[in-house]
Amino acid sequence: MIFIKLNRHDSNSPVLHHSREKFMIMESKVVFVGAGNMAEAIVSGMISAEFCAPEKIVMTDVRPERLAEIESEYGVMTDTDNHVVKNAEIVILAVKPQVMLEVLQDIAPVLRPETLVISIAAGIPARKIEAVLGEKFRVVRVMPNTPALIGQGAAAIAAGVNADEADMEVTETILGCVGVTVRVKERDLDAVTALSGSGPAYVFYLLEGMLAAAETMGLDKAIARKLALKTVEGAARLMEDSGEEAEALRAKVTSKGGTTAAAISSLDHAGVKEAIVQALLAAQKRSVELAE
Repeated sequence: MIFIKLNRHDSNSPVLHHSREKFMIMESKVVFVGAGNMAEAIVSGMISAEFCAPEKIVMTDVRPERLAEIESEYGVMTDTDNHVVKNAEIVILAVKPQVMLEVLQDIAPVLRPETLVISIAAGIPARKIEAVLGEKFRVVRVMPNTPALIGQGAAAIAAGVNADEADMEVTETILGCVGVTVRVKERDLDAVTALSGSGPAYVFYLLEGMLAAAETMGLDKAIARKLALKTVEGAARLMEDSGEEAEALRAKVTSKGGTTAAAISSLDHAGVKEAIVQALLAAQKRSVELAE
């Protein structure tokens, strides 16, 4: 096994061990502020990938019963006091946007300047986090999505003013434990939020319609569910593996005068494609509003 140390200019820098066995073991203490579903998914992924030992992870929350559940399931340390961040090398902010300011004000006096801060809260720009914690803090913003709960997430990451290449690599590796990651400019995160952050809901909405139609047509509910789920999964996999565009793939299964053509014609007549475009633009607009 080959170990590579990512050094900074201070003696308290995070230490990551890279191995040829496709995982990394972090020796630094990672503190999750917030123990919601997304935080749990990331913790589970980190432990499963052997990226971080459970005893190196601390999770905080205002709900003692939730912390007890997490501690029992994963063997991590828990606390109701956010001031445990004072010993952290990496802090992952996993709280709701509505309480972010309060949380930042709480931890600012005890957070060490060399701590890497990763935020998975939607709509909170890095500059706002930096403004409360201090302008020298290294902040990376992440927009994950809920398939991370099963290790199939799609996350975009963006660097704050002071985050460097090593910070981005650390963040990519952490989120890589629960899916794929891409790097974007922070200005693009509102579009990412609309596309992939909220994206699973659009797919579920489509499935709602497909299954409602199947019920109307008299198809057995269990059979319809199995077929619909595999159809969505298979179509996505086909597009990924083939490298072809969605329009080309759609054309291949839309024979003139056939059943698929009848369905697509109905969708076009109802303006479904344009409605989808407008829906994502509305989500992007709302993301901008939340940031402001």
